[in-house]
Amino acid sequence: MVDRTVAVLAGGLSHERDVSLRSGRRLSAALREEGLLVEEWDTDASLLERLRTQRPDAAVVALHGGEGENGSVQTVLEMLDVPYVGTSSQGCRRAWDKPTAKALVANSGFTTPDWVVLPHSIFRELGAQAVLDAMVDKLGLPLILKPHQGGSALGTQVVKEAADLPAAMVGCFAYGDTVLAEKYIDGVEVAVTVIEGEGGPETLPAVEIVPESGVYDYTARYTAGLTDFFTPARISDDAAKAVSELAVAAHRQLGLRDISRTDAMVAEDGTVYFLAVNLSPGLTETSTVPMAIEAGGATLGSVFADLVGRAVSRKS
Repeated sequence: MVDRTVAVLAGGLSHERDVSLRSGRRLSAALREEGLLVEEWDTDASLLERLRTQRPDAAVVALHGGEGENGSVQTVLEMLDVPYVGTSSQGCRRAWDKPTAKALVANSGFTTPDWVVLPHSIFRELGAQAVLDAMVDKLGLPLILKPHQGGSALGTQVVKEAADLPAAMVGCFAYGDTVLAEKYIDGVEVAVTVIEGEGGPETLPAVEIVPESGVYDYTARYTAGLTDFFTPARISDDAAKAVSELAVAAHRQLGLRDISRTDAMVAEDGTVYFLAVNLSPGLTETSTVPMAIEAGGATLGSVFADLVGRAVSRKS
């Protein structure tokens, strides 16, 4: 391991650049503690030349949002035949689009909140109020609005009153031209990390998420003290088993690789709802994946060092 070189790709130009840089720095430090030779590379115009002339043994994609999760950077790594930790470009494209991910997981027999997907253009063409009224008739209130692609809950809004819908839609459309409107589920929010090992994908202890504001938005995710976390989650044994099965099924159904994080809600009646899956989860001080790794008795560095080894082996 000592002589193995790793390029941690972080930064980029998405709305989540700052979070990605924080994840990259923490991961790089953890891998260095495992004896790897690590460099932190931004995904700018110099990346391809660096990959060719300073070719690492493996890359780790610590990018959040945009090209780091929609399969674009992964395609470049595949074109250059650079081994990397994380999901393939095809799997990225499936998971990046939230409606596609929801549909594939639902087709596997799991429950996900009812939803509709509407582009910005339909509101102009058919009249915003008429479309909003139909949305409420279909889904009821409260509901949650999300950009159909993206991460870190950017643009996500919980709407309890119909009068608040127009402003919430404007806020959501600031992060994309298509909105996913979803029936809001009240319950215990959990994040379940999946790590692939020799025996296949396995889950770590679920992390319960309790934001002070009641909504796990961007601020609640990345500002220390605004969210309480409980690992393992304070849910029944049956619910813990169900969310674990859901996370592994989502990982497999979407064709993910190495590591993923599934977000779910456990309703008061015990029903487990799939919300979304993240194929390049945050690794900051307030991120749930490092919490789950620690609760599972491992360290961030050891887990990712093993994944680096798996990535290199795939190309050997």
